[in-house]
Amino acid sequence: MNAWVLLALAILCEIAGTSLLKASQGFSKPLFGMASMSCYGLCFWLLAFAFTRIPMGIAYAIWSGVGVVAVAVIGWLVFRQSISLTQAGFIVLTLIGTTGLYLTTPYDEAEKPQALTEG
Repeated sequence: MNAWVLLALAILCEIAGTSLLKASQGFSKPLFGMASMSCYGLCFWLLAFAFTRIPMGIAYAIWSGVGVVAVAVIGWLVFRQSISLTQAGFIVLTLIGTTGLYLTTPYDEAEKPQALTEG
């Protein structure tokens, strides 16, 4: 499977795991806590496979950056956590940085995501 797809799936699992961890309320809701641990386990398994084709530093930076941005937005939308204008600005900078890493990472033609090979 395409390493970028594996990385995207790892990011989704990390976002789900972190959101479920918050929903577990300090593991006082064990079902959410166990679901969170399962998501994290799957996340790292997928990330390990992504590391086989994407440089580790780049993959990890994209994984953590996109995860931070998504979790901050979920915290704001779902858990009603506040985000200041300054914090929002730095979140946007994180997104810009991770997008820049993705766009400037060389990879084989076979590893290109479908969206970049069209048109």
